[in-house]
Amino acid sequence: MTEIEITSLARRPELAPRLWDMADSWPRFAQHDAVAWLLYPRLVTEFPEYVFIATDGDEVVARAFSVPFALHSDERGGVLPAQGWDRVLMWAFADRRRGIEPDTVSALEISVATGRQGRGLSGRMLAAMRQGARAAGFTEVVAPVRPSGKPAEPHTPMSEYAYRTREDGLPYDPWLRVHVRAGAVIDSVAPLSMTVTGSLAQWREWTGLPFDEPGRVRVPGALSLVHCEPEHDYAVYVEPNVWVRHPLTG
Repeated sequence: MTEIEITSLARRPELAPRLWDMADSWPRFAQHDAVAWLLYPRLVTEFPEYVFIATDGDEVVARAFSVPFALHSDERGGVLPAQGWDRVLMWAFADRRRGIEPDTVSALEISVATGRQGRGLSGRMLAAMRQGARAAGFTEVVAPVRPSGKPAEPHTPMSEYAYRTREDGLPYDPWLRVHVRAGAVIDSVAPLSMTVTGSLAQWREWTGLPFDEPGRVRVPGALSLVHCEPEHDYAVYVEPNVWVRHPLTG
């Protein structure tokens, strides 16, 4: 029996082509965020020390992406953006292009292979990300979290769902619970974290749903409802996420 190894892509660059080998649970429509289409492929080449991959022998079983950026610049003032995932990705590449020194690391994704979920691997990937940031001299990791239980409640406002707790005081949501147990605190809701637009034909292809009635459509895997406009031949999905902060000091 082999032991799962977690390493940064900077240490194992030969694994870069293997990042996409595994099947994961991301809904298909989420792969069509315009910012991700533009910038995500560049993470592998420009930020390999912030990309992590887990292998079990020759099998890729998990991956994690993060980026460094300047949260505490005069312009941003330490405030996490309402545009969440999309905005922090844009900030990271803009800072790199302008030569601005980063002061914070943001998680972008932690994905575990189908069939390997529920075994604590996501928590291990989060720990590797935190350790990597600490070793690089950062004092905080932030994350625009996509709560794993939210697709079951797309009608519930994220401002309500994010702060729901169990009797033990921990978050109701399983993925938020992993972050809080690791030392994070919930900061705020990012109401515009990801935006996916498409024609009705595209949404039908992505989801297998008819998209023929005006109004809000429930889509499997979506955290909120998709707004459908048949008369104008488009639908729009705006995903809210939850900002959490992981202090690395102490």
